[in-house]
Amino acid sequence: MSRPDISNRTLGTLVAGLAVVILIYAVGRAFLPDALKTPGSPVLYLCGVFGALLLLVSAVFVLVKRAGRGGSPPFWFNAHIIASCLGTVLVVIHSAGYLRRPPALLFLALLGLIVLGVWARIWLSRRVSSTFGEKYGHFGPLPPGQRDRLRTVIDQKSDLLHRLDPHAQEGTFSLTLAHWLRHPTLAADYAKLARAERDIIGTRRMVPPQQAYWRAAHLALGYLFVIGLIIHVITVTFFAGYVADGGDITWWHLTQW
Repeated sequence: MSRPDISNRTLGTLVAGLAVVILIYAVGRAFLPDALKTPGSPVLYLCGVFGALLLLVSAVFVLVKRAGRGGSPPFWFNAHIIASCLGTVLVVIHSAGYLRRPPALLFLALLGLIVLGVWARIWLSRRVSSTFGEKYGHFGPLPPGQRDRLRTVIDQKSDLLHRLDPHAQEGTFSLTLAHWLRHPTLAADYAKLARAERDIIGTRRMVPPQQAYWRAAHLALGYLFVIGLIIHVITVTFFAGYVADGGDITWWHLTQW
């Protein structure tokens, strides 16, 4: 069976189409009916709900990767790209063009996620691929003290792995969500040893900084977006009066604090 994939050309087309749709909306917003220009109107409220759900498909992709369950990770990777594009359009429409309030910070995080993700897929992926064909001096002999320290860390990892997952092999093992849920302390200790091993070998020093840290930056932006989204949902639902700032509350809410 062929691996499901989205080519770089298709990805570029999706992102370009996303930009065109948003531009058309920005230009033509003044000619739209009031229901599509009033922040919090029922139509725009639903656009925000469905847009947020589509954007959270990316979280499902992360869970599938970490849990090792839920289907094919490449499928969910493709789903997170397509859902993110559609979700971004809906969230932009949901905003009704009002980007002068704190929720506009969510758009900055979302824009950063899109730009960083496209850059990593189209340009950085070539660098990552070439890395596997290069020879680095770091793979040469380590100083005696470092060799002894590395041997100790690997032995500790092997002993800990036997308690964490008796059937796993240390050389190919990777922590999953199930390990963190079943044995959080052991998983944290193993992750700490894995970081110590990478530091001794100098894994991050073998590659350019953008290759070493892009994923951490992408995840950080993702976490910031999810946290901001949760805060936005809580405030408009329970603090509708504060959000409206003396104006009409046109959206569904529970309290008007």
